[in-house]
Amino acid sequence: MVLHTIFPPRCICCGAAVSSDFGLCGPCWRETHFITGCQCEACGAPLPGAAEAKVLCDDCLASPRPWLRGRAAFTYEGTGRQLVLAFKYADRLDLVQPLGEMLARTAAPLISPGMVVAPVPLHRLRLVKRMYNQSALLAQSMARRVRLPCLPDLFERKRATRSQEGLNRAAREANLEGAIRLRPKYAERIRGRPLLIVDDVMTSGATLAACEEAARAAGSGPVSVVVLARVAKDG
Repeated sequence: MVLHTIFPPRCICCGAAVSSDFGLCGPCWRETHFITGCQCEACGAPLPGAAEAKVLCDDCLASPRPWLRGRAAFTYEGTGRQLVLAFKYADRLDLVQPLGEMLARTAAPLISPGMVVAPVPLHRLRLVKRMYNQSALLAQSMARRVRLPCLPDLFERKRATRSQEGLNRAAREANLEGAIRLRPKYAERIRGRPLLIVDDVMTSGATLAACEEAARAAGSGPVSVVVLARVAKDG
């Protein structure tokens, strides 16, 4: 109580006064397009219809995903987009806790016994430049909340790839072909076990698909994916 008097809670997006730590103010909450109700079973995109229906979006029907199930916390627009960009590029590491909590709630339907959590990897040169892998921080924060083991360096980018920004789905897949592998030292730890792969944003899903391919090649069990933000349609 005394601490809140000296340092009152602030909105994690705009800095306005709020009633609790790590929260959003009313306007920022309304501009965060959380995905609730009916959503694509494979990628988490919001869909019209009954919440209990298990359906696929047009993108996933046209090009089936290699993983089992997928979920996203919100769409990549409005406040959600601002939070992702601040966390990813503006060193807002204070967002790890609230975003990890959002991700844990989103991942709840995907959790299964024996599951292992792992993030998509950054190439070492990009990691040196950025100083941290935002997906690894999210994965670790989420895994603590759902009480699952996390292997933050399970995957490795064998080579640097050009930015996926502006590429369509086919170009993204070609850009990542053969670029990601599962580190051999972890092969026995994930053999036959369900895996939950974490990323910050899903656009085409090419990075997640490359990780899924590497995991299944190493003998993992079924793979599911969870992301903070889903770009509604492929570019």
